Amino acid sequence: MNMRPQPRDDLRALEGYHSPQLDVTVRLNTNESPYAAPQAFLDRLGAEVASGDYHRYPDRSATVLRSAIGKALGQPSERVFAANGSNEVLQTLLLTYGGPGRSALIFEPTYALHSHIARITSTAVFVGARNHDFSIDVDDACSRVLRDRPSIVFVCSPNNPTGTVEPHATVTSIADACATVGALVVVDEAYGEFAPRSALELVSDERALVVVRTYSKVWSLAGARLGFCIGPQWVVHELEKVVLPYHLSTPTQIAGTLALEYRQEMLERVAALVEERGRMFVALDALDGVSVVPSGANFLLIRVHHDARAVWQAMVNQGVLIRDFSTWPGVEGCLRITIGTSQENDDCLVALRAALTKVGNT
Repeated sequence: MNMRPQPRDDLRALEGYHSPQLDVTVRLNTNESPYAAPQAFLDRLGAEVASGDYHRYPDRSATVLRSAIGKALGQPSERVFAANGSNEVLQTLLLTYGGPGRSALIFEPTYALHSHIARITSTAVFVGARNHDFSIDVDDACSRVLRDRPSIVFVCSPNNPTGTVEPHATVTSIADACATVGALVVVDEAYGEFAPRSALELVSDERALVVVRTYSKVWSLAGARLGFCIGPQWVVHELEKVVLPYHLSTPTQIAGTLALEYRQEMLERVAALVEERGRMFVALDALDGVSVVPSGANFLLIRVHHDARAVWQAMVNQGVLIRDFSTWPGVEGCLRITIGTSQENDDCLVALRAALTKVGNT
């Protein structure tokens, strides 16, 4: 009798990370940029990619890319680590500083991949508290750090799915507590460009804190899969030992380097989306049967006072896809709306109003 190989015992009950990919007219469920990359960038990218030496491995150290990122953010290239999307950055951090016998502290509700990747890397997960407004309870956080002695503490700011932006005082208090137990603070700023403040100014070689970012949102490069972190040189040095060799392809490195030359276009898009976020907040807040959460990201979380899943499905039936968080602990009854173009946002509001009316009358 043949026996099938089995996954690790601790992974058998684990569910993968999935987000519906449906054929709809308006897709506002995965927080991508609603704008295509600038045509001038695409033209240059095509030309440079076509001239690549693909019979050779890519630059293992991604020297040019890291130098460009560091220059754009006012950091030395030695503090930059780049990988295939911010998720690979998170995975490498957990492979390096997590693992068997170690733990990570997260604050739910938050980005699901923090706990998911932790468990994949055999890192135990402790869960801290958030306040009613979804901000981190800093006193509870510091107490948990001192009691549970985690190896990694994740601070997601702006937080996904709530959009909450943590004040510097919270981040520094957590970092100070972590310093007493030898823990690494990971500030996930996947949506940092949309927020009024960033933890990048807190990065130094004397503080065990890294800031993770991505090209997927404001750079319109979700399909390129490129992310990075800024951290102490000694952290980056350890990450480079762990990540697979030649992990960043030549086209990815070219795309990431070229994109930084279009910073002005990026800033204009951020400004436009922040303005749309404000318009959408006002429109959503005026709807009966909906409560909207303030956000520093490119999305808004709403709590629906009817059957949220039914509202989500009614919107899908109208060709508008948003993210259903209605069964997630801490955000029960909630839906998340990515900020799209003005027309997409208007279509979303029309579909939401119709869905609320339909569900509310059943």
